[in-house]
Amino acid sequence: LLPLAFLSGFDLKMLAYHHPPVFPALTAEEFPQLRAPPPAAQPAAMGCAGWFQCLGGIALLVPSRFYNKVQDLHQGTGGSAANPLLAYSLIKRLQSDWLNVVHSLEASENTQALKYGYTQVEKDLPDFEDLEGAARALMRLQDVYALSVKGLAKGVFQRASGTHLPDLYSPGQLFPLSADDCFLVGKVAYDMADYYHSIAWLEEAVSLFRVSYGEWNTEDEGSLEDALDHLAFSYFKAGNVSHALSLSREFLHYDPSNKRIARNVLKYERLLVESPERAKAEVGLQRPNVTHLQTRDLYEELCQTLGSQPTQYQIPALHCSYETNDSPYLILQPVKRELIRLQPYVALYHDFISDLEAEKIKGLAAPWLQRSVVASEEKQQKAEYRISKSAWLKDTVDPVIVSLDQRITALTGLNIRPPYAEHLQVVNYGIGGHYEPHFDHATSRKSPLYRMKSGNRLATVMIYLSSVDAGGSTAFIYANLSVPVVKNAALFWWNLHRNGAGNGDTLHAGCPVLAGDKWVANKWIHEHGQEFRRQCGPDPDD
Repeated sequence: LLPLAFLSGFDLKMLAYHHPPVFPALTAEEFPQLRAPPPAAQPAAMGCAGWFQCLGGIALLVPSRFYNKVQDLHQGTGGSAANPLLAYSLIKRLQSDWLNVVHSLEASENTQALKYGYTQVEKDLPDFEDLEGAARALMRLQDVYALSVKGLAKGVFQRASGTHLPDLYSPGQLFPLSADDCFLVGKVAYDMADYYHSIAWLEEAVSLFRVSYGEWNTEDEGSLEDALDHLAFSYFKAGNVSHALSLSREFLHYDPSNKRIARNVLKYERLLVESPERAKAEVGLQRPNVTHLQTRDLYEELCQTLGSQPTQYQIPALHCSYETNDSPYLILQPVKRELIRLQPYVALYHDFISDLEAEKIKGLAAPWLQRSVVASEEKQQKAEYRISKSAWLKDTVDPVIVSLDQRITALTGLNIRPPYAEHLQVVNYGIGGHYEPHFDHATSRKSPLYRMKSGNRLATVMIYLSSVDAGGSTAFIYANLSVPVVKNAALFWWNLHRNGAGNGDTLHAGCPVLAGDKWVANKWIHEHGQEFRRQCGPDPDD
């Protein structure tokens, strides 16, 4: 299952601040079991900035510890859930944790009121697919940025041992994960038969559950016994029978009457007797194979290090300059060009838009954001290698789009009137949002891009509408460079050679957002209409 609703940073911000109160107005006449009067129906009437703050009058309906835990997360968002650990925790508290509280024995006195309150806002809350997607996002960040699971559980973004890489992100406030938080991530991996990740996360869950053994939180999905059970089987599937046996014996120490685990112990003992070498075998865990990603190592290295960008003294042709492109539109205010690469041609235009324009474009797109799709053969479909939300804006939506189109025309010298260019696409990435290596141009004549009857995608203009705290760079795989997010700057490159053939060196990726809320706007310009603007060269192979 893929995450459906809470993929973007915009969704998380809305979740934390702009939904109605968690519990609607309830009265003692309707629910005599209420032990405290409820808040007013409207949060604004109480001076509440967000719906968690309106829980106070009815907090006695739920265990105060859980209420305080959710409220702390809400207050920690600071306007957006930039920290992925905070975002994951927020989604989990409002999905599985809250459901467990609603249906718990601890809340038996208020069951009717709690269920009523939950059903009133259930449609606005994350569902399990969202929670599963958030767990997968943490695993993606763990992999791409070589992060330590033990560090993540403590709320810090430390590199895994042996990587010799500097830390990428130091949050101002730590949001450590609980044993149950780690258990759920491990269980999501376990359910996908991904034992590489399940072992790392379940090991941390077991360690934390051991420390707090004997304490029970109403909202928890798992327990020490659950974590030991899943971890033992993960090790067994990974080929480490000896450790699976040890963990299963520990399980029986806490629950001696469990017949299934007792049978597993006998099975593991028999396997070790039949094959003594298994007791000493060191099983090297391998990350799951990703068949569609043949350049994973290089892609992740570029995301981690920002690539090998030569400085000016190494390649004098790479420089910064003010450019007018012979356009009257740019004479009084030339664009600031930074040449990033000559082959493929990649240039970054600083301060291409203003803060006001960026916010306006984000505001126009926000109500229309939908799960991003990718072109596959003759159709478009959702894919896990592209996790984001997007919306399309026509130039008739607002004058700011018209002004932006004029600026892009002046910058590129190309004809971007329909159908020679696509409408502006606005993309918002959320927890671990990314787009793995891909080409913007079509590599098959069957691609949906050709339905526009205007040829292939000749050029790309990608505008960064926001900044991020860490991650999110644009990596050009074969060119061995990556460009960090620079707010209000526009990144330009040619997708096709002058002879119309695709430029294989433009294979690029949107690295996962490690921390922050990344927004970009894409303008794709097609071949047709450019015959006298970007002419063929004298060399047929150019």
